[in-house]
Amino acid sequence: MGENKRKESTKPVFVFGKKNYKFMFIGLACIAVGFILMAGGGSEDPNVFNPDIFSWRRIRLAPTLILVGFGIQVYAILLNPDKSNSKK
Repeated sequence: MGENKRKESTKPVFVFGKKNYKFMFIGLACIAVGFILMAGGGSEDPNVFNPDIFSWRRIRLAPTLILVGFGIQVYAILLNPDKSNSKK
């Protein structure tokens, strides 16, 4: 009887708040866009070299977006959703 009462009174608590999940999805989108920008550029014929694999988009932009996405993920994990912005 006491165990049923304990199960009814406990309410599931999420580790992260709504703000954390919002930043996590933004970071995940940045990482996905970075990997999409990095894809492609190969040659269908292995005997022909395609210099497009060394484009600015694949060498600079895509890895930067991926690192920014991971940075946003770390920020989302460390963000305290219960912290109020009002100064007392």
